[in-house]
Amino acid sequence: MEKRTLTPQQIKEKILEINENEGMTDIGFFKCDSDEENLRYGISIVFPLSQEVVSEILKEMKPTHSYFHHYRTVNFYLDGYMLKLGNFLQKNGYRYVCVGASQSIPTPSSPHGYSGRFSHKKGATLSGLGYIGTNNLFLHKEYGPCVRLGTILTDCPIIEKNPPLVENTTCENCQMCVSKCPANAIRGEIYTVGMEDFKLLDSHACSEYMKKEYRLIGRGSVCGICMAICAQRFLKK
Repeated sequence: MEKRTLTPQQIKEKILEINENEGMTDIGFFKCDSDEENLRYGISIVFPLSQEVVSEILKEMKPTHSYFHHYRTVNFYLDGYMLKLGNFLQKNGYRYVCVGASQSIPTPSSPHGYSGRFSHKKGATLSGLGYIGTNNLFLHKEYGPCVRLGTILTDCPIIEKNPPLVENTTCENCQMCVSKCPANAIRGEIYTVGMEDFKLLDSHACSEYMKKEYRLIGRGSVCGICMAICAQRFLKK
């Protein structure tokens, strides 16, 4: 491990500088109760999706080949960018783990059998970058659901306390995603802090519908209808 020559505040300032140069939409920092030993701090990274590509989903009311390609490309870019930041942390004497931008790990304790190593949505919410919507998607405070997320866990104490949580100003009195979900997977609940995913979304119904109906588009691994519906309303607020 390299010697620590920069203070945590200097590390944070350098990361913000790198982020601006890379053109990421937003970045935030948080403290968490991670299961990772001593990795109690996190960096949440936001990258915007093409609004044009997302809008094409609405025209067909199903995922498009362009969306699937775009989805994979953004995930790949996020993974590479997180590796760059992680390497910077390690060169300055800190440990890190990059959480895959789109990675499912078999988890027997999960209601649907899979989960991520750490929730990107949780990190982004703790960072004050937005909130979780009724559709179980992270809604960035400016760009809504049209984003992909990345998370880095580290032992670098880059923040003393988390910023205030952002209030959900989108989902109340709106059930558009519920009514338009072809799998009837969205339960229609308003998210509250600590609520588990399965109370918002029947992920099994969502997954099975995609596998059956969209098997010719990414082998049924993407949909995006609830995102596109939400984006249409969110961006007109």
